[in-house]
Amino acid sequence: MKSQAPNPEAFQKALAARKMTEEDLRLEARQRLAVDKLLTAEVEPKAAVTEADIAQFYQKNPQFFLQPEALRASHILIKADATGGADAKAQARTKAEDILRQVKNGGDFAALAKQHSSDGSAANGGDLGFFPRGQMVKAFEDAAFALKAGEVSPLVESEFGFHIIKAGEHRTARTVPLTEVSDRIAVALRQQKQQELTQQFVQTLKTKSKVEILM
Repeated sequence: MKSQAPNPEAFQKALAARKMTEEDLRLEARQRLAVDKLLTAEVEPKAAVTEADIAQFYQKNPQFFLQPEALRASHILIKADATGGADAKAQARTKAEDILRQVKNGGDFAALAKQHSSDGSAANGGDLGFFPRGQMVKAFEDAAFALKAGEVSPLVESEFGFHIIKAGEHRTARTVPLTEVSDRIAVALRQQKQQELTQQFVQTLKTKSKVEILM
């Protein structure tokens, strides 16, 4: 508290507001340290997580470990001026068709995305990362998931404009094996045990001693 105060006067005002002296503050700090040590000594040994605990959680909660089908794709989006009507839409289509020709002729997809795409992914070369079904608009999703890795779509029109899509890795739906998630399960179970044991221990202290536990 003292080190956090901007100056000695502010520190004294803070003490006065809490109706404490510096000795009271030191005593509180010692009490907090004692409680922390006591909690560590009482809780930590009992919060251990076994392989059986991990396996049991994994088996009882399969819904947490389902990885849906997902696709990694990049795209180039050409938007039409919303106020330009049919002419603006035609111009956007023409521009998108020209870019698609460049891609088909060996143009660098990422470079063309950075140069022309109206989407926020342009800075990443159009890379959208992995996405599951149901996340994108239907026209985009249908076209993207129909592609094989490395293939480029024809123009795809959506409410956002005209898309040129390049498919990347396609992941099938699967259940993530225990070996891939055991460490994360162990951390979560340990934290849960620590919280429960801490609450139980503090309640026991309050019941037995009838004193305020400073935490």
